[in-house]
Amino acid sequence: MPRPFIQNQRGMSRDGRRQGPRPEPEFASRTINLSRVSRMVAGGRRFRFRAIVVSGDRKGKVGLGIAKGPDATEAVNRAQRRAEAALFRVPIRGTTIPRDVLVKEGSARLLMRPARPGQGIRAGGAVRAVCELAGIRDVTSKILSRSTNDLNNARAAIIALKRLSARMPVIEARQGKK
Repeated sequence: MPRPFIQNQRGMSRDGRRQGPRPEPEFASRTINLSRVSRMVAGGRRFRFRAIVVSGDRKGKVGLGIAKGPDATEAVNRAQRRAEAALFRVPIRGTTIPRDVLVKEGSARLLMRPARPGQGIRAGGAVRAVCELAGIRDVTSKILSRSTNDLNNARAAIIALKRLSARMPVIEARQGKK
């Protein structure tokens, strides 16, 4: 006679295999950039990895994390934890952002504009990843500088979305007075 199935508290069977579907993570993450960086020491170069990760719930929360580690997976995991710790709420009106915003961060200049429903995300690289994970479905953006630095472009997108959320209480208060 076969042994009855017994599941322990961690969702594992007796023989150690996971049973049932895995729970989905609360936040989705995307690695924007993973690069090898080095520093000079007496014996030569020391190499580490730097990861830039964006996390979001696709419902209005997004965060950016940057971390270094001795290997790529550790750097990505650290950056993911930092991104989830840095989450903030993004104001979304319908499927887009409420208004235009222009930001300069480092050498990157970024313009983000609301778009009509159905237009999609018209943005490239790091800005696209930030908008998708924030839950913005329709937006037009343009990097006005010649910066190809993913970190500055991602930071510019995060700052643009933070500026939107900083002004929202003021805008709502003005609309309420009319």
